[in-house]
Amino acid sequence: MTKPQTARKKRANGVESRQRILDATVEIAGERGYEGTSIAAVSAKCGLPASSIYWHFKDKDDLIAAVIERSFETWLKAVELPGEETGTPQQRIATMAANVARSLIEAPDFLRLGLMLALERRPVEPRGRTVFLQVRDVTQQKITEVIEALVPNLHEDDVRTLSTYAVAGADGLFIQREITGDGVDLVALFKLHAQLVYEAAVRMAARSEG
Repeated sequence: MTKPQTARKKRANGVESRQRILDATVEIAGERGYEGTSIAAVSAKCGLPASSIYWHFKDKDDLIAAVIERSFETWLKAVELPGEETGTPQQRIATMAANVARSLIEAPDFLRLGLMLALERRPVEPRGRTVFLQVRDVTQQKITEVIEALVPNLHEDDVRTLSTYAVAGADGLFIQREITGDGVDLVALFKLHAQLVYEAAVRMAARSEG
């Protein structure tokens, strides 16, 4: 085997190992939470030695942060407002909301783990919590851009209020599904939530112009 082929194989094996480690971490953290997650438990779950895990990640906190980042990247792709050619503002926001909800069902790890970390207080803040708070800022900015695109004459204070409300409401709907299970239609609830936020934005804009 030539050196370039060997290098490619090593890179491929490295990527595969990293994904196995992250997948195992998701399972462990989902069952045991942050405190119950350990390198030893992840090693046993993924079948790779602890030395391999430490080759990819500095420590448990670095590992949890990577899980949050990977899941968030998958989810963020869904937070895109369809173009005007796809329908009315209500139809566009409903489509986006449905896509966001489906992505959370398929890749809930960043929100599930992130909320656990965000609600805890420690003398030294875990990197995973810092990463989650950063991705929440990105999320709110994306929602802000959507509101401004749909209701461009809305006052910036109202935009900020609505984007905060939209993110907080989405958190609550996600938690409700986590508590009660698949009986909660997250797609339908996200569509309703988005519709209510849009209607509030239109009313606020009309009030400002009146």
